[in-house]
Amino acid sequence: MRDAARAASVSEDKAGLAALPPLREVIKRHGLAASKALGQNFLLDEQLLDRIARVPGDLAGATVYEVGPGPGGLTRALLRAGAEVVAVERDARCLPALAELAEASGRLRVISGDAMKVDEAAEAGVGAHIAANLPYNVGTALLVRWLTIDAWPPWWRSLTLMFQREVADRIVAAPGSDAYGRFSVLAQWRSTARLAMPVHRSAFVPPPKVMSAVVHITPANQPKGVTIRAIEQLTAAAFGQRRKMLRQSLKAVPGAVAAAEAAGIDPSRRAETVSVAEFVTLARTLSAARQDC
Repeated sequence: MRDAARAASVSEDKAGLAALPPLREVIKRHGLAASKALGQNFLLDEQLLDRIARVPGDLAGATVYEVGPGPGGLTRALLRAGAEVVAVERDARCLPALAELAEASGRLRVISGDAMKVDEAAEAGVGAHIAANLPYNVGTALLVRWLTIDAWPPWWRSLTLMFQREVADRIVAAPGSDAYGRFSVLAQWRSTARLAMPVHRSAFVPPPKVMSAVVHITPANQPKGVTIRAIEQLTAAAFGQRRKMLRQSLKAVPGAVAAAEAAGIDPSRRAETVSVAEFVTLARTLSAARQDC
C-alpha cells in the first residue's frame, strides 16, 4: 500500500512538472541572463537533460544533491526521474523560478547559499547522489572536496558532473597521456571514473567557448595502508613539476624518493608515466616508512 501511495504521489508530481512552462519562457519571465561572474551556462535541451539524469541509474525515490541549478533545467530532469532533490543555489535571481519548481514537484528543497560552505552530508544525507552542471569557476574545487573526504566510502553514492571537456579528460585520463595528472589519480585511486557523454557547446545558453562532457564517478574500496594525505602530498609534488624526474620533484616530500626506490619505481621516471596503482604502492611504502621512524 505504501509503495502504491508513493507511486501515485510521484505521478501527481510529474503531472505538475509537465504543466510548467518551457525553460526558455521561465528564463525570459524572470530575467535570468546567465552570469559570467558566476560561471553560468544554462542547458535547456530536455532530451539531453533526461539523458544526463539517467547516468547515475534508477533515481526513483533516491536523493540527489545538485549544485548550481540555475533556472532548474537539470533539476526538472532529476525530478522527472523520480528523485528527491536538494539544490544549492547562490544566485538569488534564480530562487523565484526554483520556488515555482518546488511547488509544482513537491520533491525539491532549495538552499540559498554558497555550495563551498554547505554541510552537504547533513543537508542531503548519507547515500545521496550528486548531480550538477557545475559552474566553471568552482567545479574543480568542489570535485577535489568530494574526492578528498577522509571517511571512505564517502557520504555520496555517485557523482554525475558536467565539466569543460579538458577537465573531464584529465579526470579519466590514463598514464602516459598528456591529460594524465593529479586529478586522474585523485579520481581513480579509490573510485571508478568514466566519461559518460560529450556535450557540444551549442547545447548551452549562452554557448561557452569550449566543449563540455559529463563525468560519472563511483566510490570503490580504499587500498589498505594508504591515506588521502599521502596521495595528495605525492601527486601535488610529482605533478607540480611534471617535466622533472621523480628524484627531483619528490624531494618536496621527505622520504618519498627513498620510498620510490623501495617500491621498485625508478626515480628517473616522470610523473605522467607512473600509474595510479604505482602511486598507491608509493604512498603505502612511504606511510610504512614513516611509521617505522
